[in-house]
Amino acid sequence: MDKIFSHGGFSQRLPSASALGKIFSAMPLGDPLYQMLELKLAIYVDFPCEMKPGLLVTCADDIELYSIAEDEIVRFNKPGFTALAHPSPLSIGTTHGVFVLDSHKKSTNSEMETISCLRFLHKPSIDKMRNCGAVLKRQSGCFSLSDPEFVYTDSTYYVDFNTAKSLLNVLKELGTLDCEIDAYGDFLQALGPKATMDYTNNTANVTTKERGLVEVRQKIFHLLHETPLNVILLNNSKFYHIGTTSEYLFHLTEDVALRSELGLMSSAFSGHMNKPSERAFGSCVMYSVLDSSCSVGSGSVVEYCRLGAGVTIGEGSLISSCWVRLGLSVPGRVFMHSLCVNHLGQTGFVTVVFGISDNLKHSVKASANLEGLKLFGLCLAECLSHWETENEVLRFSGDPSSCSLWNACLFPVCTDQQSSFLMSLEMLQAAMQGSTFTLPKETKLISMQESLQFKNLEEMLAFRMGLYNDITQRNLNS
Repeated sequence: MDKIFSHGGFSQRLPSASALGKIFSAMPLGDPLYQMLELKLAIYVDFPCEMKPGLLVTCADDIELYSIAEDEIVRFNKPGFTALAHPSPLSIGTTHGVFVLDSHKKSTNSEMETISCLRFLHKPSIDKMRNCGAVLKRQSGCFSLSDPEFVYTDSTYYVDFNTAKSLLNVLKELGTLDCEIDAYGDFLQALGPKATMDYTNNTANVTTKERGLVEVRQKIFHLLHETPLNVILLNNSKFYHIGTTSEYLFHLTEDVALRSELGLMSSAFSGHMNKPSERAFGSCVMYSVLDSSCSVGSGSVVEYCRLGAGVTIGEGSLISSCWVRLGLSVPGRVFMHSLCVNHLGQTGFVTVVFGISDNLKHSVKASANLEGLKLFGLCLAECLSHWETENEVLRFSGDPSSCSLWNACLFPVCTDQQSSFLMSLEMLQAAMQGSTFTLPKETKLISMQESLQFKNLEEMLAFRMGLYNDITQRNLNS
């Protein structure tokens, strides 16, 4: 039987998707609202008919759109691995996978062509792309790219049944894994006649450097290194990455091309009575209930929220799963996301707040080096001073040698969702305005990392169900 899987990590660059996963990210389409899962299934609807038994692996944070001739068909019927490839600028190749093709076998400029691949590079530098022969010159034809030089980057790939079974046997042999294996970097880099074992010792792109990773990678390499890697070149295609808050905001509010190609809406499955002039051009509201007096700034996305009367959202912000009391004003360029948690035997709520440009992955080796961490564009130590908190008091969850915004215990646990949002907003305002905010005594603070460990998905989904019922009722009455 054919299977379709999505792979992913902690979604540290798009934290609103961390609790449920990027595959369930909202897309401003449909009634009820589509999620990335439905969009992926719609894009791949023709694949199963031309697919032999095996696995199809896809990312949950990208959208691939392509055009092929009427007599051409995307087929997954070859042994080994078969990957889709898209012409991309060299800059895109540095953050994705890049194929080194057998140039002697590339003979046409058609919209689609299947050829063999010599090697796969995982997030290579531009120099490495050039040295390995991955950089190609654009020729006249059906290319959607205008750059004179380009590379073919990865998106979705297929594994035939026998190869998948071999990987399963390796897993059984290894037993329980103590390290994270990447479905792209650790599998595809082993493929092709020019693949080398060098990557097995490279941990630059690993989220956590676990013991035994190199040994597992080497075992996978020895299993796969003679396995064929076929590449389907989709020359007339576009690859949209929406795995960061900035990308999510841009593509859903400003990207004219993607909005036109997919028919994305500015308001999707939401209950509100706004006049068009009261919601700024270029904003996006999804699966939310808004009072008619609310204002959402240009470039902002509001999803799975309740906004009370008079609430204003600044420009370029992402507000997700929040219940905002009447009259509150949220600044521009901030990310706010509420989660329900089970903490110390009780149900509580946490609202995490970051700047849109904050780097949640960046870490320092000790809590004494807080000047290396920036929150809302400010030094974290400065933010703590506005909250009357000593640097030494700040706790970091998880690995004590890796201190980041992701595991900094900054966010108060409250008894209800509205109070949680208000308290985090007051902390944000104090830091940005240079004022002082004092946390109530006995307030428990947890990190984004701990919020996921303690998450109460049942309550979070119940909140969404409440929104669904209200939106449906309002639409019936309208």
